[in-house]
Amino acid sequence: MPGEAVTVQLGHYSGCVGAHWWGLQAAALRRPAGPAELRAAALLRFGRGPGGTETPAPRLVALELKGGVGALGAAGAGTEPPVTWDGAVADYRERAPRDTGNTGNTGSTGSRGGDAAGDGKGNPGAAGTAAAPVGPQDPPSVRLWSDYLNVHLHPKSVYVIRQYLHDGDCGCLEAFGQGESLLQDPACVEELEDRLHFYVEECDYLQGFQVLCDLHNGFSGVGAKVTELLHDEYSRKGILTWGLTPVLSPVGDLQKSFQRLMNTALGIAHLSRHSSLFCPLSLSGSLGIKPEPPVTFPYIKYNASLNYHSSSILAAALDTFTAPYRLCSSQGSMLHFADSLTFSGRKVVAAWAALPFPALSGSSLPDILSAHQDVPWKLLSSWKEQKGSCCFAQSVVLRGICQEKATRSPLHSCESPEQVLQQYLHTQFPGAFSTSHVLQQPCHTQPPFPQFFSPLLTRRGFLLDKAQGISSADVESIPVLAALQSSPGLHRLLWGLCRELQAPNVRRWSSFCTAGLEQDDFQEALEEIKTLAQCYETGFGADGSEDEADSD
Repeated sequence: MPGEAVTVQLGHYSGCVGAHWWGLQAAALRRPAGPAELRAAALLRFGRGPGGTETPAPRLVALELKGGVGALGAAGAGTEPPVTWDGAVADYRERAPRDTGNTGNTGSTGSRGGDAAGDGKGNPGAAGTAAAPVGPQDPPSVRLWSDYLNVHLHPKSVYVIRQYLHDGDCGCLEAFGQGESLLQDPACVEELEDRLHFYVEECDYLQGFQVLCDLHNGFSGVGAKVTELLHDEYSRKGILTWGLTPVLSPVGDLQKSFQRLMNTALGIAHLSRHSSLFCPLSLSGSLGIKPEPPVTFPYIKYNASLNYHSSSILAAALDTFTAPYRLCSSQGSMLHFADSLTFSGRKVVAAWAALPFPALSGSSLPDILSAHQDVPWKLLSSWKEQKGSCCFAQSVVLRGICQEKATRSPLHSCESPEQVLQQYLHTQFPGAFSTSHVLQQPCHTQPPFPQFFSPLLTRRGFLLDKAQGISSADVESIPVLAALQSSPGLHRLLWGLCRELQAPNVRRWSSFCTAGLEQDDFQEALEEIKTLAQCYETGFGADGSEDEADSD
């Protein structure tokens, strides 16, 4: 078996995505559908409490700011400690006030008193479920990711950074340079290494690290130092980094927008430098100064301003992307997975997903795919989507589709579901290096996953000819098609960031926004992004030359 992975969450939006991702892991364990296809132990550790009950917990280290953790207590988590560890078990309870406001750019509106830390080092207690239930119809009473976290966390998991506040008018971790400085503190580094070593040393075979990192704020600087530490200490292990950005508000302060753009660009440069693979993930239509409308899905009606909603979609996609190195049947590791996508210096990949994948119930896989002349997925990596079939390499996972026998179709002669999908991808992306996996297990969408689905879906997420009065709350699972691609479109994304950061009307803010970052370091990062961008040029069209001319 490829072995275990340790996950690192850096920042509040990463915590939102992570909370949903761990909820999906728990749901898959509660509702097994046939033989296990994914190894739960790749991401989860299993411990026994005094009563002998085996309880899963993520192999997780999460860095969060003061006030961003909330009341992580044992409420709703059972009366026994979820795993065996040394030390006392504490119970920190605090009832969350109701707040259904916008949590887009900055997280919650207002600050919850305290961060439930128990030992002065940033250790909250074991985590449980939220005190306030998540209803199927109304907006959820959630402000923090801990409000809908429904799995236990080990006390080694959450490390609260006390120098900065999660929310407020001042004292926030706003700039890349501030984040870098945090990880130059020996005490902070020692605490982080201690937590990482705790999980690494209990692994039978560590295959690598998954890093979920906020790109839009100072956590991009934290991520730069964390990935550098991982790269130096675990040089032969895979480091897969996901740069996360919430849906951006269309109305914003230009100065703050420029600061966010700087954090994003610096994060991409540093995180891709020290990672085996880097993927920006967001439902924002653009990461630039001027936000574009958010990504839409035909069978999901989500509130883009709620982190609770947008992060659930990214978590479902992430759970599908990462399947190849968690398969029971696969010998491929995280490092092999990354190498298949990042050859020729292309360390950055783009994400695509169809949630749910549109399919009629009872149809065969060849018939379902043959019905789509174009792949019906959406881009989750924030540049202006353009139709095209050019792709250097891709990893595609389709899950939750029934395996009924096919009627006559161009794909009917394939011997396995993987061959069917591979043949379909070959016609859509001729010349691309494609790997494909087909899983019967769907993506489980019971609460606390948001209940925001179209009435045109069955309980299993398949399409109906017409709405039959089924409540969106009754959609228990959905089929998902998701892919990571190395494609020419990344040239547009990377060059666009450089061009905006070199515009004359924003240069005057650079010294203020870097917060301790030297101008030479900033220019070096821009050059690094330009070099990355050149790896995605195809030699066709005028994209590259126009962008270079604009940036001079």
